[in-house]
Amino acid sequence: MVTSVYASQSLLLLVQPSCLKWRLPTSKKLIISSGSVFTIGHKSKSKQPMVTFRNSKRDANADFEAGKRLYLGMDFGTSGARYALIDEEGNILAEGKRDYSSFMNKEKVDLVQSWKKTLFSLLEDVPVSLRSNIASISVDGTSATTMIIDGKTGESLSKPFLYNDSCPDALPLVKSIAPENHTVCIGSSTLCKLVSWWNSCGSNKDSVVLLHQADWLSWLLHGKLGVSDYNNALKVGYDPEIDSYPPWLLAQPYSFVLPSVQAPGTPIGYMKEDVRTNFGFSENCVICTGTTDSIAAFLAARATQPGKAVTSLGSTLAIKLLSTRRIEDSRYGVYSHRLDDKWLVGGASNTGGAVLRQMFTDDQLEKLSEKINSSEASPLDYYPLLSVGERFPVADPDMQPRLHPRPESDVEYLHGILESIARIEAKGYNLLKDLGATPVEEVFTAGGGSKNDKWIKIRERVLGLPVHKALQTEACYGAALLAMKGSSLKGR
Repeated sequence: MVTSVYASQSLLLLVQPSCLKWRLPTSKKLIISSGSVFTIGHKSKSKQPMVTFRNSKRDANADFEAGKRLYLGMDFGTSGARYALIDEEGNILAEGKRDYSSFMNKEKVDLVQSWKKTLFSLLEDVPVSLRSNIASISVDGTSATTMIIDGKTGESLSKPFLYNDSCPDALPLVKSIAPENHTVCIGSSTLCKLVSWWNSCGSNKDSVVLLHQADWLSWLLHGKLGVSDYNNALKVGYDPEIDSYPPWLLAQPYSFVLPSVQAPGTPIGYMKEDVRTNFGFSENCVICTGTTDSIAAFLAARATQPGKAVTSLGSTLAIKLLSTRRIEDSRYGVYSHRLDDKWLVGGASNTGGAVLRQMFTDDQLEKLSEKINSSEASPLDYYPLLSVGERFPVADPDMQPRLHPRPESDVEYLHGILESIARIEAKGYNLLKDLGATPVEEVFTAGGGSKNDKWIKIRERVLGLPVHKALQTEACYGAALLAMKGSSLKGR
């Protein structure tokens, strides 16, 4: 299945995140989804940007100029891939999505070929008339999706380890070499996957490189094998604070397979000639390092200063907070990604929208929510879980779901569940603060839960903070911003 939109009026404003060190041009008109335009300029006596607002219904391509530089971001998620093509002002000029193609190899799905086919299908979906204007490309992929690659051919030597694959056989060894509570000390970490492969069949290999999904897909475009970024490399043990693999990891016999690491959005090389000529891209089109899908989604949400956070209310509840301090604690699944000179601290609870979907239809949720008095606190105290076990903000593998007593009124019941999830969210941000992160000041919301206005008001009351819907949440948009960053760094 393919969906593609060209010169859509469904456009969104994103002021370039300061954490990525971009400078927003002055006096630019930025089109957003309502058809409105922001004009950004500067007061004569202030260095702070001044934003004024006026209405406009013009299409995004009304101002498109021949030779204008564009930036392509591609997101490879768990079930499919998306692309977004933006200009220097953040306008989306084209976007589309593809489900992963099915390739069978000995009666099993060949994920590697599926990803490769999908990558080139997305390139085909980019409007031909805009391809020559694309200055740079960046790709994001699912965190800890791990590939063991032949260092000479670039071919996969084994079935990829997916983001949620666990290797408990390797965990005791990893825990014996890594610092206590390190990010790699969980069975699904990239390092556990590497150790598991090494112990089973890798110790006799001498030309091998470990790559992440985004790394390998980018290699297909630039041809330089063995390059990663410090967001993807975090779960293999890379230390972004010292910009190096730590000594305890480099001392291992498999350390030679580790990729070189660059900052996300670093230009690696020009697009390979065969790809460029086949699709009609410019010879100056640069391929940049990517990031993980969750980091790309955060970048897209416009939370740019310490204390700004994004809560994703999907099937589960995940929070990410921009902090001046790095926080790591594997007991709670808390770890930090580097964003230039800041840290993105994250944690994920097992509560969330999946519990709601088990009890209510979308129509019921909408109608019942309308009747909730969001200004009043619910007396009901639940801990909504689909199954036994919680990790964040409570580390308790034996925690039981708590969804009783159930009142006769469905409105009261839903109110209690929504408020209880909001309390868990608040407890999560308080835990990050207790662990040393920058206190949260403002929350942006992504995911299906962002559509429920009553829930947003409940969360504002419980958190005691302003809560907003994120203007843009697609990871491919964040990847496009990384491409823009890389283009600005080229030639420095």
